[in-house]
This record gives sequence, C-alpha cells and structure tokens, in this order.
Amino acid sequence: MSTAMASLYSQSTAEPIAVVGMSCRLPGTPDPAALWDLLAGGGHVIAQASPRESVSPLPAAGTGAARWGGFLAEAGDFDAAFFGISPREAVTMDPQQRLLLELSWEALEDAGIVARTLAGSPTAVFAGTMRDEYTSLVYRHGDVIGQHTNTGVHRGMVANRVSYALGLTGPSLTVDTAQSSSLVAVHLACESLRTGESTLAIAAGVNLNILAEGALTGERFGGLSPDGRCYTFDARANGYVRGEGGAVVVLKPLDRAVADRDRLPGPGRRRGRGGRPAVGQPPVVRAG
Repeated sequence: MSTAMASLYSQSTAEPIAVVGMSCRLPGTPDPAALWDLLAGGGHVIAQASPRESVSPLPAAGTGAARWGGFLAEAGDFDAAFFGISPREAVTMDPQQRLLLELSWEALEDAGIVARTLAGSPTAVFAGTMRDEYTSLVYRHGDVIGQHTNTGVHRGMVANRVSYALGLTGPSLTVDTAQSSSLVAVHLACESLRTGESTLAIAAGVNLNILAEGALTGERFGGLSPDGRCYTFDARANGYVRGEGGAVVVLKPLDRAVADRDRLPGPGRRRGRGGRPAVGQPPVVRAG
C-alpha cells in the first residue's frame, strides 16, 4: 500500500461515527427505554416454551434445554397497510422482514428523520440475520406459495425490503456471519459511511426462532444451557439460551451529526420512552 493510500485509509478508519437514532423489540422490552429498565433492575425474560409452540410443536425427543428461550409474544404482528403492502403479499413475507421494516421506521423517527425524505438518498442498510425458518414453514404448506413468495422468504431480501420500501439508493446487504452478524453489519455500515458511499446508514440485527427444530438442533449439538441461563465468561457457563427480537441503530459521521444539530446521546443521559436520545454512547462511537 502506498504512503498516500495508507494515510487516506488511516484517516478514514479514525473518523468517529455517531448513533443518532435507535429502536428495538426484544422479549419483554418493546423499546430501548424498557430494555434499559430491565437491565438496570437485574431482571430477565427467559421462559420455557415459545408462545408459538402450537405452530411447530417441540418433538418429544427434546429435553428441558430445548424449551428455554427469550420469545417475542406477537412476532407476527405487522401493519402492512402503513407500508403500502397488500395483505396477500404481507402473509408471504418472512416476519423478520416485517419486524425490520417497523424497527427501521421507529429508529428513523427516534433520530428525528422523516423516513419519506430519504427517498433517492445514498442511505445504506446493513442487516444481520442468520435464520430463514419461515421459509421452511412456507414450503411445508405448498398451497400458500404464490407470486410474492420468492421475495417474501428469500433471506437476502431482509435488508433490501427496507431499501425498497423507503426508496434508498445506498448499499443494501443482508449479513450472515452466524452469531456475529449484527456486529459485522454495524462494522460494514461504519465503513460505508467513512468511504463516502453512503451519507446515512441503518444497521440492524433481527432473529426469530419460528421452528422447534431449530432448538432441537442446538440441543443435540450440545450448546444449549439446561438451566436456561448464560453465564458468559463464568466458571458456571454450561451453554447458551436462544433468543429472538430485533434492534436498529441509525448511524452518521460524527462531524455531520454535529453540523446537522442531531441530539447525540452522551454520558449520564438515557433515551426516554418518547424516543429522545439518552444512553451513554462514547464506547459505541469509539468502537465504530
């Protein structure tokens, strides 16, 4: 690498990135404020058996380890009309696509950005996800396959769905690097901003555990905790617990965020339920 290129690369990777908006929907926590309260109170939302177990019953071979998890109670809910999507198309869409659409809109609202104003802008979408269990469910019932199935169940469309709905022209990429998918999505979003190929980036992670076979696979692999607890970096660690949900951050170069007078989170502040910034972010900015 030439000296000039090395200098340019060094400057690019050193540019701080700001979190200007965020949203999430996780088990028992419909927004970032609720998540903060849950963590601050030392609570947990792990339970046995999914509310959707009747859709895909856990095989008898499964033990207690396969029944633990963090579940969204209403993962299939979606306001299709709000996004101009017909009921016929909506039912063929992977619920992960539906969830990410709603969370992206909420995160932009949190950032004070009117989503429709982004149409035609070089706004990027990087979404981390590693499962497409809804595809398997649809294929079990071939009578539901129709015109919209191809775009509805293709995992690569998870990020594209957001870009298409909002008319975004920046990079649009679904990322699958297993458990690190959402982290890599954030990294790619930061690099896209630093190189100038995008001016705003939506980075996300989404996961839904729809089929019981997924839990059974994890159990037979030997990776699930029999007592439903993750003791990370602890001598008591005996496996992990499967969870589901989605989270989105809206990213922008820090200098531009300051110039745009975005309300940036800072030390000692947290986001209120009205969606205004307030969780301390310096470590996130440094990591970006």
